[in-house]
Amino acid sequence: MPNGKPAGVPCVNLTADFKCQLFGKPERPAFCGSLQPSLEMCGEANQPREYAIEWLSALESATQPDR
Repeated sequence: MPNGKPAGVPCVNLTADFKCQLFGKPERPAFCGSLQPSLEMCGEANQPREYAIEWLSALESATQPDR
């Protein structure tokens, strides 16, 4: 995805179980490597995946350039 990806669209490099196919490879985008998970972002271990998706969506919306 050389031009990035739209909000709410899964990365094309994710497998069906949401694992990165580029993890540990040099072609992995720098942004992905720089994203540091945190409790605030990911929630507790018992929270569903949707918690992280909602948090990331809010972050993405808050940081969009003005149009």
